[in-house]
Amino acid sequence: MRILVDADACPVKGIIVRVARERGIPVTMLTDTAHEINDGYSTVVTVDTQADSVDFALMGLLCREDIVVTQDYGLAAMALGKGAKALNQNGLIYTNENMDRLLMERHLSAKARRGGKRTKGPSKRTAEDNERFEAAFIGML
Repeated sequence: MRILVDADACPVKGIIVRVARERGIPVTMLTDTAHEINDGYSTVVTVDTQADSVDFALMGLLCREDIVVTQDYGLAAMALGKGAKALNQNGLIYTNENMDRLLMERHLSAKARRGGKRTKGPSKRTAEDNERFEAAFIGML
């Protein structure tokens, strides 16, 4: 088992590294050239800034039973299809049961934005978000 992180905008990298290090689990952070990561523990894979480059690289590394941390529903769906586990930075565990709804909500929001409507952005991150993520992450391990 490894932990693969879609790390470009991931606010919980520190939690992931701390928990993984305590348990001796390898972590691979995937990022594009616009970001720099050096946490002293993770393997860092840097890809170009083309759309979905991190997603493609992550899927190329992914094995069954790995854990993926991502905000991207599409990437999470592909990870589940490959037999991996996935969760987001707020502790939402992606499952085959909730994926259709999440993808449909994403589609409807994108459609509304294309039609000129505004959609609500993410709330400001809180300590409770970090606690929820850590609990879900440890439970998944």
